[in-house]
Amino acid sequence: MSTQFPSKGTIERKWLVIDADGQVLGRVASRAAKLLIGKHKPIYTPFLDTGDHVVVVNAEKVRLTGNKEEDKLYRRHSGYPGGLTEINARKMRSSRPVRMLELAISGMLPKTKLGKQMYRKLKVYAGSRHPHQAQKPVVLEPGK
Repeated sequence: MSTQFPSKGTIERKWLVIDADGQVLGRVASRAAKLLIGKHKPIYTPFLDTGDHVVVVNAEKVRLTGNKEEDKLYRRHSGYPGGLTEINARKMRSSRPVRMLELAISGMLPKTKLGKQMYRKLKVYAGSRHPHQAQKPVVLEPGK
């Protein structure tokens, strides 16, 4: 008897919806990353993408604990001397709330070609509406 091994054609991918309304940023991100990687499935294999598609809604209503609203900095660099731009979490939430969650989730995925493939299955929306009703997504309970 041999061990069953998942192949590309046998992996079933579900569409899952996470509502980030009032939930802590890091907890939503870690849950989404776990679902994207596929660690919740019994067929999980570290070198294969066995994860599901994840839709995160209400990204603008995600919660930050402590004083992170003012202290947390998002940095990017243009590549030119003196080209470092810093923006705090309050300004990031007002201008690009979706990017906050995308950065948190992508930071928890592998930094390889496989991680990029997993990241493509992530869809984040600022409001409560999303265009993926045709895929019949399953809404996950908060905190589970």
